Amino acid sequence: MSDSLTIIDENKVIDVVLLAGKVLLESGAETYRVEDTMGRIAASFGLDDTYAFVTSTAIIFSLNNRTNTRLVRVRERTTDLEKIALTNNISRKVSRNELTLDEAKAELIHLNRASLQYSFLMKFLSAAIASGFFLFMFGGVRHDFIFAVLAGAGAFLTFDLVQRYIQIKFFSEFISAMVVITVAAFFTKIGWAINQDIITIAGVMPLVPGILITNAIRDLLAGELLAGMSRGVEAALTSFAIGAGVAIVLLIF
Repeated sequence: MSDSLTIIDENKVIDVVLLAGKVLLESGAETYRVEDTMGRIAASFGLDDTYAFVTSTAIIFSLNNRTNTRLVRVRERTTDLEKIALTNNISRKVSRNELTLDEAKAELIHLNRASLQYSFLMKFLSAAIASGFFLFMFGGVRHDFIFAVLAGAGAFLTFDLVQRYIQIKFFSEFISAMVVITVAAFFTKIGWAINQDIITIAGVMPLVPGILITNAIRDLLAGELLAGMSRGVEAALTSFAIGAGVAIVLLIF
């Protein structure tokens, strides 16, 4: 009977560990952070002999030689720093023995299902206004502020619309960059805008994968070469999509 209870407890531990790793990876956490958190949670429940392997799209975890290795596939990734912070907080509570196994699992299930993203309107306004102020950061003039806002807003709307139907980020970013340069070039050609280049740079800034590049570098520095390189390639593809979209429209104009 004790062996059966131990197996059930170990399976619960695996459920909690994999759920924590899944929430972190889907929220944009670095690979080494995911592996470290998973190991700490398992160790907090008295299980030190664990093996975790995390890539940008999958989590592989084995508790010990008596359990089967389990795999979790991660298909969607975004940036949600609040979920990362809350998952880390749950991990700390587990380490301080403030949460039981069942309580930790319940909190992680609730967190995994929770939608903590800002509303579409808030993200749309943030992208538009940020693009306008990026204009000043790159040396633009006040007269072009509204055109940078329009370019950033158009890029965000285009990305969201294309992503709903195609679901391939490369094409979404490519078409969004085309919209930005089209807005900048159009208003410059008719004489309303002054600096087409700075409007374009400001408009594409919300598309630039800054966090992805940062995480790639941090993973590489932490020795996670596979995950770091895959994130770096993903960031390079995004940069190429933005550059190609801008270049094609410039050739047309």
